[in-house]
Amino acid sequence: MRASGTFTVADFTPAPVPGAQIGTAVPVGVSTMEKTYEGEVAGRSTTLFTAAFDEAAATGTYVAMESFEGTLRGRAGSFNFAHAATTLGDGGRKDEFFVIVPGSGTDDLAGITGAGGMAVDADGTHRIWFDYDLGQ
Repeated sequence: MRASGTFTVADFTPAPVPGAQIGTAVPVGVSTMEKTYEGEVAGRSTTLFTAAFDEAAATGTYVAMESFEGTLRGRAGSFNFAHAATTLGDGGRKDEFFVIVPGSGTDDLAGITGAGGMAVDADGTHRIWFDYDLGQ
């Protein structure tokens, strides 16, 4: 099945990077995020977000672990998903990765597995979709 929707970032808070740091040409940062979702994907999420990003060039790579609570096509529950991508200064993306964490689903979403993706429209609208199976 596929469920799609849009999301907005409700909060993006930089956090201290734990441990010793090694200096590179692109700094590494850690942040927490909160998002809200509308559409066939409806609810909220919290995210641990790590990135190596050059703000001036708008180029970098991120890795995120997200915990979602809400509904997919009306089925309520929660689950984790991980995603990563490289962003390019021209607004493009490459090397995308997106997976639902097996065994993380609860309630109506217990047993969820699958993948998905994200895109940002030219007008700034953030889109998400899950291609998933509930194993039932």
